[in-house]
Amino acid sequence: MLALPRSRTANERLHALIPGGAHTYAKGDDQYPDNLAPVISHGRGAHVWDVDGNRYIEYGSGLRSVSLGHAHPRVIEAVRRELDRGSNFVRPSIVEVEAAERFLATVPTAEMVKFAKNGSDATTAAVRLARAATGRPRVALCADHPFFSVDDWFIGTTPMSAGIPAATNELTVAFPYGDLAATEELLSRYEGEVACLILEPATHAEPPPGYLAGLRELADRHGCVLIFDEMITGFRWSEAGAQGLYGVVPDLSTFGKALGNGFAVSALAGRRDLMELGGLRHSGDRVFLLSTTHGAETHSLAAAMAVQTTYVEEGVTARLHALGERLAAGVRDVAAGLGVGDHLVVRGRASNLVFATLDEHGQPSQRYRTLFLRRLLAGGVLAPSFVVSSALSEADIDHTVDVVAQACAVYRKALDATDPTPWLAGRPVKPVFRRLA
Repeated sequence: MLALPRSRTANERLHALIPGGAHTYAKGDDQYPDNLAPVISHGRGAHVWDVDGNRYIEYGSGLRSVSLGHAHPRVIEAVRRELDRGSNFVRPSIVEVEAAERFLATVPTAEMVKFAKNGSDATTAAVRLARAATGRPRVALCADHPFFSVDDWFIGTTPMSAGIPAATNELTVAFPYGDLAATEELLSRYEGEVACLILEPATHAEPPPGYLAGLRELADRHGCVLIFDEMITGFRWSEAGAQGLYGVVPDLSTFGKALGNGFAVSALAGRRDLMELGGLRHSGDRVFLLSTTHGAETHSLAAAMAVQTTYVEEGVTARLHALGERLAAGVRDVAAGLGVGDHLVVRGRASNLVFATLDEHGQPSQRYRTLFLRRLLAGGVLAPSFVVSSALSEADIDHTVDVVAQACAVYRKALDATDPTPWLAGRPVKPVFRRLA
């Protein structure tokens, strides 16, 4: 059985100094089985090592940000070249315009871009810009998408809304994904009040035929701004994101995660007439769009350029899909063969796979998720999701499927007993968004 004494000690140190024991809630030890939350020492390619010396095949690397694998040589080389040249100056560096040119060549549906360090800043800037451009107060977000920003306009809609005034929450309304009629009803109910529609263009299911084009038409007809959150879909769906794949152009879009392969860089991009409201070449009220001290850190922008070059030249998106298809097929086959095919469910686009763990009644279960994660970890697989990186080998995928098969055998036993408790060895894992600690 896997033992993590050094990781347990490190987790105690983390909790003593850092609220939640991690700088990202989704990385917290409450997301892993009791006493089985590895603390990472280092990573290379598709593998990571914990402080106890255990090696894992890793999925969902860096919350989907490390899509080329850890310490990718091409990215690291680009970063090192900039480190000796200085990282931040009192005026823009030439790297900023080069990075903007590269980004807009990769995402040709956008006309201007501004870089930042995290996705929340970019999405909040998009919302602020939409409000300024339309003069309207309300934000309409997709209720079926899990995360948009750490800022009040979004967090107020979650179970972790403590500290956010009710007046702020009232300005955010929600629409269901895939339902144009419900969205039109919302826009009509708040006619002239909705500044923007913000959503991920796709998640675990493909957009219904005509849906994104229908949203585009609704936004135009009701005079609001259409914003695509491409933090996840950017690069994983195509080099130009979901907008490049589906051919529907938003007014504004936000990118991050895969853009830097683990380095901190995000982007707000979109129509020139909107973006320029945050600039200097107009006569209207100025919009505080994005202005961050480290937004144009040179080595992060160099990383982004290297990532884009690698994706285009090496066909990374196609490789992600091929690896994901191999993994999904393997997991589904072994799950079905061991009688848990209706309980361990793999979902999503091949480049962005997640899994659901369902109980004997077919309902989502944190206890069965705990059982499953325990068996994966014991087999050397660190997988809060099945999101692949291009550094995975076919042998890595095959080993993962073998470990999943062992986990499915235990899953079947627990289902037959109608109680997974004997296989949990502690408290179940917990949802990220919940009201109580």
